[in-house]
Amino acid sequence: MLLQALTSTISFPDFHTHYHRRSRLNGVMSVHRWRRENRRMTISASNVESSSLNAEKKRKVVEHICLLKAKPNLSEEEENNMLDYLYTSQYQMRGIVAVSLGRISNETVENYTHAVFMRFQRKEDVAKFYENPFYLKVLKEHVMPYCHVLTNVDYESEVEDDILPIFRKGEEFNYGVEFVHLIAFDESVSGAHVEDALLSLEKLTKEFPSLVVQSTQGSNFNLSSQDYTHAVVIRFRSSEAFEMFVGSTEYKDACSKTLT
Repeated sequence: MLLQALTSTISFPDFHTHYHRRSRLNGVMSVHRWRRENRRMTISASNVESSSLNAEKKRKVVEHICLLKAKPNLSEEEENNMLDYLYTSQYQMRGIVAVSLGRISNETVENYTHAVFMRFQRKEDVAKFYENPFYLKVLKEHVMPYCHVLTNVDYESEVEDDILPIFRKGEEFNYGVEFVHLIAFDESVSGAHVEDALLSLEKLTKEFPSLVVQSTQGSNFNLSSQDYTHAVVIRFRSSEAFEMFVGSTEYKDACSKTLT
């Protein structure tokens, strides 16, 4: 699904007539549970030394994804109000280091309409976030009146140990596309298969820095929502970069490991 990512930059790309007085960057949410038809395309990997990737200092972060199903009669004003309050909640609570949110642009299996992505520094920050009185008030007064389903996914991952990638700031994060890939591994799937599938996808994203700004992935530890076992969030440099990546044979091959 395409969703808008809020940053401090004042710009507004085309996004299914979506709104906002702040900037929002296109993003994509994809829910995968089965094999999709392959679209054949080949992209060339850039010349990246694997040793430099391995030597990179890392910092742990915790990613939070919230999927929403808005009521059919949601007005533009109500939608604006809901997303405004969700976005500005980062200024009322400690621990949130980055936020992306917006309306879903592509169809999903479960018919989700909106998505919220937040980054935290620690698991404890996520736990406090769920219990924060301000956030609970936002949900009660500005989200649940307009939505009838809310699903949360949380996972721990790592990013480059530098202020810009940690806080998703800088020129590279001013524009682009957010791709959220949710995975539901069957209980019968071996741990080795899961690890191999995730490593293949992680390796692929690192091979295409001309397309990918940042990628994180991990196991869902949210006990209240076990529909998805793992999640991947990839920030692309543009919608064209996203289309090239997901349409490539390399991505299809890596993705097939999560669907078999």
